[in-house]
Amino acid sequence: MTTSRAHNRSSNALRDIEITRNYTCYAPGSVLVCFGNTKVIVSATVEERVPRHIHILKEENRGWLTAEYAMLPGASGNRVQRDRLKISGRTAEIQRLIGRTLRACVDLKNIGARTITIDADVIQADGGTRVAAITGGYVALMDCLAHLKEKELLETMPEVIPVAAVSVGVIGGVPMLDLDYSEDSNADVDANIVMTHDERFIEVQISSEESMFKRSEMDELLNLATQGIQKIAAVQNQALQQVLSPV
Repeated sequence: MTTSRAHNRSSNALRDIEITRNYTCYAPGSVLVCFGNTKVIVSATVEERVPRHIHILKEENRGWLTAEYAMLPGASGNRVQRDRLKISGRTAEIQRLIGRTLRACVDLKNIGARTITIDADVIQADGGTRVAAITGGYVALMDCLAHLKEKELLETMPEVIPVAAVSVGVIGGVPMLDLDYSEDSNADVDANIVMTHDERFIEVQISSEESMFKRSEMDELLNLATQGIQKIAAVQNQALQQVLSPV
């Protein structure tokens, strides 16, 4: 199945995906993740405290993970206003998505009484910023936990379920994988799929702008997303090879 796309990409092909680890000097985990022209810096930092609602649980080693998301002013064609006094509804929704996705994948009972914050800053936006942030967030989180283990702040690496995310949509009746901005803005149906490497769904966000869709069409999008997730997982595993299999 093919259709006309930028760079002669077929409808079931991903954009070029790159993950560069240790992108900044100071964060225990940091990556630059690129989905085509979408570029996001994702950092994982640690604070030796937990929020009040974790204290209430009275579990000594339980930690917390949260996320923040922002688009830099020059990330798109029109200058994006900085979120200063109050974040936008879109920003709040995306950072909640990133946070709950990664919380679902890490055993918070074994990271100690500390908070890990995943910061996703979009430096260039061409569609799929949230899925790029989640994909890079998993890698940054793994590096952060490895850092805590190396510093002997953790006895063992907590269990982390590998996770990735991708966008899919229907344009002109054709299901497509990994939409760029021009495709996403013209999609009849668009979706963001978050899935573990072993093909368990964590989040499925799917909506129709102009026309309703059938169950069979949704299944086709989910199958397409599953194929994409497996390819993204290979990129993540390659980036994390030394962390997952230390020498």
